[in-house]
Amino acid sequence: MAVRRSFKFLLRPTRQQEIALAACLEDHRQLYNAALEHRRTAYRRAGVTIRYGDQSSELKHIRADDPEGQARWSFSSQQATLRKLDKAFRAFFDRVKAGRAPGFPRFKGRGRFNAVEWPKDGDGCRWDSQPAHPTATFVRLQGVGHVRVHQHRPVMGRVKTISVTREGSRWYVVLSCDEVPAEPLPATGAAGGIDMGVASLVTTSDGEHLANPRHLAACADRLAAAQRDLARKKRGSNRQRKAVARVAALHAKVCRQRLDTAHKAALALVRAYDVIVHEDLRIANMTRSASGTIEAPGRNVAAKSGLNKSILDAGWGVFLRVLAYKAESAGRERIAVNPANTSRTCAECGHVAKENRVTQAMFRCRACGHTAHADVNGAVNILRAGLALRQAAQAA
Repeated sequence: MAVRRSFKFLLRPTRQQEIALAACLEDHRQLYNAALEHRRTAYRRAGVTIRYGDQSSELKHIRADDPEGQARWSFSSQQATLRKLDKAFRAFFDRVKAGRAPGFPRFKGRGRFNAVEWPKDGDGCRWDSQPAHPTATFVRLQGVGHVRVHQHRPVMGRVKTISVTREGSRWYVVLSCDEVPAEPLPATGAAGGIDMGVASLVTTSDGEHLANPRHLAACADRLAAAQRDLARKKRGSNRQRKAVARVAALHAKVCRQRLDTAHKAALALVRAYDVIVHEDLRIANMTRSASGTIEAPGRNVAAKSGLNKSILDAGWGVFLRVLAYKAESAGRERIAVNPANTSRTCAECGHVAKENRVTQAMFRCRACGHTAHADVNGAVNILRAGLALRQAAQAA
């Protein structure tokens, strides 16, 4: 079985290449914003809907009028930027039809456009552009040149698309590869339920706790100091730019640490279980601000804010995303279940009551007296719910 997978590597550009990469990103940002303004103006003034095909056909004229700017870059990468805008509009209309908050596509500021994509290897870009080089790997980008890549692991499958992203002061290349061979693990014959939390990132139905390192909390003092330093800088100054870079570097480090924790936790689970059952969490809903207004705020606003920060610091969404593709590659089955009442239900007798959850860590059933760690009790209930769904699906 083959799967699709992405490989991300750090770039080592020279100073001139870094300037060219920044110029490429800026020109693509301006193209995106100009295309958005084109759509808005055409509809507002003439009631005309502009689509991707219309704007793509205008690219040749834009490039001809700007030989020192837009014409420097790959035509296909500019088409990918226009497709990105078209995708944003399609998502907007889908939300309108579904009755959700629409969120009209917005113009991209300098800090909100950080990626350029080349849709096909060999069209304006080339992975491993110097295969005869004995020690290093390079990626060739039109208008930039051969950029050295810190390739820390082999690339498998067929490279389909190439993207370059900027994260703070670092540049990365992301390869999207098809036909990557799956790496199935030996069967264990075990099934496990997992309960995600703040005290422990993951608690399994077997009673194992995977720690939550709280990376943001560990970095909070340094981040607060960097943000205070940023607040004192004159807007638009060179010192402010450096202060912004320091804050961004700290956030990027936390992001990398969180991703590393997710990879290690997910790998431990797919090695241990053939079937993994987890909660189908709506993290965006769970981390909304406390209800109320400025004049009449809701109750426990500070406590809710702290809980939201702890949930986001734990990185549940990152963990579930990593678990999904690791389980697919390893040939493991993953089941998501409704989390309703899993923390209030007794795993022994099935009694459901809010009072069963004595504390964050203690569960004591009011009906049968069963006691257990609250997260372990919840993980057992999650496992049973998942196995019931699996059995019903097999019987259907």
